[in-house]
Amino acid sequence: MKDFLEKSRLKGPIQAMQITGVWEEVMGKTVAKYTDKIELVQGSLYITTSVAPLKQELSFQKALIAGRINEKMGEYVVKEVIIR
Repeated sequence: MKDFLEKSRLKGPIQAMQITGVWEEVMGKTVAKYTDKIELVQGSLYITTSVAPLKQELSFQKALIAGRINEKMGEYVVKEVIIR
């Protein structure tokens, strides 16, 4: 199954779903509550929120977010974090 996912176009969307599933565990309930959308596109993690202070805080923590998610996923999935 893992080999199939490596070769198919489904890998990205499945990883995005996995990240969404562990987002609260990685970032906490408050951040997860105010996060509107999470997308993974070709190694870039797009985080959307309408809360300005949260955008600022997440901007300062981009490297930490990428590291935590990659550690939780068990592989190098997130290369870059973009806050919207």
